Amino acid sequence: MRKKLTKAIFPVAGLGTRFLPATKSVPKEIMTLVDRPLIQYAIDEARAAGIKEFIFVTSRGKGALEDYFDHAPTLEQELRKKGKTELLEILKDTNMDSGAIAYIRQHKALGLGHAVWCARRLIANEPFAVILPDDVIAAEKPCLQQMVEAYEETGGNVVAAMEVPPEKTSSYGVLDIGEDMGQMVKVKGMVEKPPAEEAPSNLAVIGRYILTPSVLRSLNQMKSGAGGEIQLTDAIANEIGGDDGVYGYRFRGQRFDCGSKAGFLQATVSFGLARAELRDDLLGYIRDVVQMDKAAE
Repeated sequence: MRKKLTKAIFPVAGLGTRFLPATKSVPKEIMTLVDRPLIQYAIDEARAAGIKEFIFVTSRGKGALEDYFDHAPTLEQELRKKGKTELLEILKDTNMDSGAIAYIRQHKALGLGHAVWCARRLIANEPFAVILPDDVIAAEKPCLQQMVEAYEETGGNVVAAMEVPPEKTSSYGVLDIGEDMGQMVKVKGMVEKPPAEEAPSNLAVIGRYILTPSVLRSLNQMKSGAGGEIQLTDAIANEIGGDDGVYGYRFRGQRFDCGSKAGFLQATVSFGLARAELRDDLLGYIRDVVQMDKAAE
């Protein structure tokens, strides 16, 4: 009987230096996409996939992140007094039950693999998901939910994958495909950030993973890899050819790299246009800007 997936790790210890000076005092994960912080999108996606236990791997200066998921009695009381029931409903999604979230400190920035390893005692011997909040995915059915459905068929380790232009492979972990089954691929190798001419494919891993506990055992023995960090990709690659195997899942949806300024702005426009109450004003503004640009040429 395959164990149900109920735990997810959110690595949120990064300093967010690409967004300085904003991230001097505000954790990057709290930066808002339209009217919700990045971390809320990640939490909502996890909930839709059936996740019940949320493990945050944090670092110094992330207090605002912890406060965000706490109840705000004064604010709630004010809203209730003013009869703002719609806003009270919105706040409900930001409140987490006592014990649902655990916070683990990553004291040294030693990479994604190390961040996941920090949570090993809370995972114990169960499958778990890893969600990188920087990767925001707009999808009809949330990406992790799609992956859970695929995992229930295959078991093993499942990584979210998407096609990228060959010249971009050096920014990703890239899959060497053993067997292409359409939505799913069986993986025979993984290469971290290969130059275009050495990439085994253009199918790149993005920030959603469903992993078996043996990945944590691999991380126990890991030495630093690319960039002097402990790479999660290396630990997953160790599972290829094992009993569980590794699969790439071509998710349905659009991924935005909100770890970059350009990606964050693109996501803001896309998510704004998807909101009925914002669409007309935003679309009108974009058209005006385009027309001004054309007139200036």
